[in-house]
Amino acid sequence: MALALPSRAYDLQMLDRPVDRARDQGWVYGLPPGISSEQWPLDPVTGFPLMHGFTLLLPEDYRVHGADIVAVSFFATAPDHNDGGAPDDPEIREAVMARPSHPRLSRMSDILDYEYAALLLTRAEYEGPFATPPAPLALATAERPRWLDVGSASAFFEAAALYARKMFASPPRTDLGETRAIAMSPRASDPNAGKGPQDEHVRKNPPTGYQSYFYFVGGVPNADNYRMHDWAKDHAPNHLGGTMRPSQAEPEMSPFYVEFEEYFGGYNFGGGNAQLDFRDMKFDWACG
Repeated sequence: MALALPSRAYDLQMLDRPVDRARDQGWVYGLPPGISSEQWPLDPVTGFPLMHGFTLLLPEDYRVHGADIVAVSFFATAPDHNDGGAPDDPEIREAVMARPSHPRLSRMSDILDYEYAALLLTRAEYEGPFATPPAPLALATAERPRWLDVGSASAFFEAAALYARKMFASPPRTDLGETRAIAMSPRASDPNAGKGPQDEHVRKNPPTGYQSYFYFVGGVPNADNYRMHDWAKDHAPNHLGGTMRPSQAEPEMSPFYVEFEEYFGGYNFGGGNAQLDFRDMKFDWACG
């Protein structure tokens, strides 16, 4: 039987309060739920724990891995470990990859060879207690990432204070468990819901019917002719499925993806944004 495709896309909003799992759609910053410290993915580049960016409770039409997989947790290289290119230490990488892992862990890397990971979570895991970060490998020699001492929300606020002040009404607590709730709302109009994003000029797969959020009058690509479709003008920058608005070219992905900005977890994307395809476990980001 063919997999049903979602008929809606959803805007995601980071609220200025901690998560309440009974009424919210997940959380940004803080800690992942329902896993042991041993299951928390370490960074094969540095040997430190990867930073938890967000945990998203998926609506039913985005539970592409089955009804029993209800959420996804995303982990990233700490922003203070992401600068210019990943130094590879085969001994650290081998030690990290030999450790036991969560049964639904997927690892991904970017063009700079920095590491990211996603965990698919059951309802019991999503509703479980927050995890405790594991100790770094004894082999680790990199500088300790700031988030491990003050929490990822506070670390981002410190590092990007002018930018972060637009996202926080007040400075976040210096606590590993400090979270910001995620609210979700269906987009009123998005013709790309259920369609895999692709750039028609460089796509590798059959066309999905996906269309860009912008066009050029008369088909002549220059600044004077640039227009945005009316249906795209109220789309939020953080969203689940539908129309992608990448900082650079569209990465080809399945309809089951989430696009998010740097503040949606506290990353270093060079002023750009990122996309996680949690069906095919692809990850991409580009600087602004």
